[in-house]
Amino acid sequence: MLPLFEGLSDDSIQHLSAVGFGRGFLAASLRAHLRKAGFGDLSHLAQSFPGEIAKIRKFGPVRVELIRTFILDAIAHWLPSARQMHAVMATGERRLELLRETQIERLPLDADKIAVLGFTGGSCADMAVRSRLNLLGTGVVTPSDVDRIVTTLTRLLGACRTTAPRPVEGATEAPSVEMETIAACRAALLADQDREWEEAAPARD
Repeated sequence: MLPLFEGLSDDSIQHLSAVGFGRGFLAASLRAHLRKAGFGDLSHLAQSFPGEIAKIRKFGPVRVELIRTFILDAIAHWLPSARQMHAVMATGERRLELLRETQIERLPLDADKIAVLGFTGGSCADMAVRSRLNLLGTGVVTPSDVDRIVTTLTRLLGACRTTAPRPVEGATEAPSVEMETIAACRAALLADQDREWEEAAPARD
């Protein structure tokens, strides 16, 4: 599994944390479900696996995509290049480019099966663009083979990921007054979330 967003700067993570879950985005009951599942704010969601979010009660793939879009819009407010860097297609292409640099023989699949699939001499990207159903439909690989392939592709991408570059010291460092303002806003949002949690909770006997 890979996170919704990768390569986020420290500033972006700080901003996402400061705005909590954002105002007017999710109903109080949905925010309550997120908090109950251990998700504290947008920065936590941004760095989490889509599958983890989708498993939360009342959530699923559609709401995960809504969350992704909302977070991307939020980042774009202070990072003009965010849409070019973090859009789904851009992220997918960046991951494929990393996999194109890795020979397909790194995958846990014997040479005969690789040859039958037509991937001999290719890269891991050739396998990554094929859907699970497509691979199983060839009759060459088993569900267990596909699981191992997916796990390996994820591990390879995880090993290739680099931490986002930190801003030049002093260039974008927030003044202490601004940091205090962010902290105050964060505290106010947490108080609102606590109130929403109480309102969404079942009535006590």
